[in-house]
Amino acid sequence: MIDQPLMIYNTLSRRKELFRPLHAPHVGMYVCGPTVYGDPHLGHARPAITFDILFRYLTHLGYKVRYVRNITDVGHLEHDADEGDDKIEKKARLEQLEPMEVAQYYTNRYHKAMEALNVLPPSIEPHASGHIIEQEQLVKQILDNGYAYVSNGSVYFDIEKYNKDHKYGILSGRNLTDIINNSRELNGVGEKHNQADFALWKKATPEHIMRWPSPWSDGFPGWHCECTAMGRKYLGDHFDIHGGGMDLIFPHHECEIAQAVASQGDQMVHYWMHNNMLTINGQKMAKSLGNFITLEQLFTGKNEVLEQAYSPMTIRFFTLSAHYRGTVDFSNEALKAAQKGYERLMGTCEDIDRIQPSAKSDAETAKFVGGLRQRCYDAMNDDLQTPLVISALFESCHVINSILDHKAQISADDLKELKDTFHLFTFDILGLKNERAANNDAREKAFGKVVDMVLKLRAKAKADKDWTTSDQIRDELAKDGFEVKDTKDGVTWKLNI
Repeated sequence: MIDQPLMIYNTLSRRKELFRPLHAPHVGMYVCGPTVYGDPHLGHARPAITFDILFRYLTHLGYKVRYVRNITDVGHLEHDADEGDDKIEKKARLEQLEPMEVAQYYTNRYHKAMEALNVLPPSIEPHASGHIIEQEQLVKQILDNGYAYVSNGSVYFDIEKYNKDHKYGILSGRNLTDIINNSRELNGVGEKHNQADFALWKKATPEHIMRWPSPWSDGFPGWHCECTAMGRKYLGDHFDIHGGGMDLIFPHHECEIAQAVASQGDQMVHYWMHNNMLTINGQKMAKSLGNFITLEQLFTGKNEVLEQAYSPMTIRFFTLSAHYRGTVDFSNEALKAAQKGYERLMGTCEDIDRIQPSAKSDAETAKFVGGLRQRCYDAMNDDLQTPLVISALFESCHVINSILDHKAQISADDLKELKDTFHLFTFDILGLKNERAANNDAREKAFGKVVDMVLKLRAKAKADKDWTTSDQIRDELAKDGFEVKDTKDGVTWKLNI
């Protein structure tokens, strides 16, 4: 399986490339996780689900994947990468909490949402605030190599110096001359040589709570440092995949590349992968734009733009119905269509268990079943084309319905292959869950509790020698199919329908 010819789109080369791990069968994968200063929203779902699919598929193929997804809990400033309030500190001041209380609260909320979406936990989930030493070491290396400078206790990356020896902008395709503005009169540029220079370390203002000692000042690391430092710590100087949303290409990932090359002399990441954005009315969905919908609001329907609640698996199916590099625009109509599609797949999962195999398959069914697994692999191997996998599974629904309607026949061997393939790609690789089955289990437990409560009332009536009420409860239950038996060990019941 590990020899499957998986092609993935490399943002750096801007083309699909054959995936060749640096240290097969081991794969190192780093994905930028959330900044935990608010409830997780629909925009968080797409990168989490996209790279969950990649994690699942690489693992299925036989690779030993070390998946690192970070938590940003310090250094991400409000206005841009270098200026403004720390987002978590601002939230802490508003709510009169410690900054790490805010970070922990929203980290827990994020984990709960990811569990609902059936996103597997990463192998390692490092926090930026837990790796200050590693980030300081990175800054020292860049300073020692001459690609940074100290200014008023802060440390900035020297873009012009770096661009003379290397090229800045190779990931985003931007030209440095279009980025640099040499006017130091612009707001926030006073300490910098150029407007494009970015902070590696920021001197903390007196009111700044989250601060650490360093050779340059009491302060905190720049936003871009954390991923470079933590990726290197857990995956080595060179690793396979770095992922995130397309909005991170510039400046975050562009600056990561510059930091890595400036500190160690060469590229750290082999493949860069980016998912596209979820939009609402054609605009990026984001907290900063005020148009975001939290995942909890989606699950409960408590948002004015929502016509109903949408289950976690509907959201997952909605996300997978488009290719990860394509734009997906939010609408109630699209989510309702996803809900119908998801329910159709889950209904088929239940229908397939009702099939009674025949002595042999008819030719058309045998041909379809024989090619289904490879069709799904081909789709996944073509840069994770999950919409094509879903399309093939929908064709399976049609075949299964034809068999149940006695319009087609399937042998026991073909039925096993169909069931195995359907379950493999629906549940193991696409990561869907049958919420209907889970809800049925929950309903059955609640149902049993209600019956037990009624029988306790009957037991009390018997204890009070209220035989009329006791017999009435037993007889009414019997009318609805419940068989109640009084034994020496207590009361038992079962439903005979």
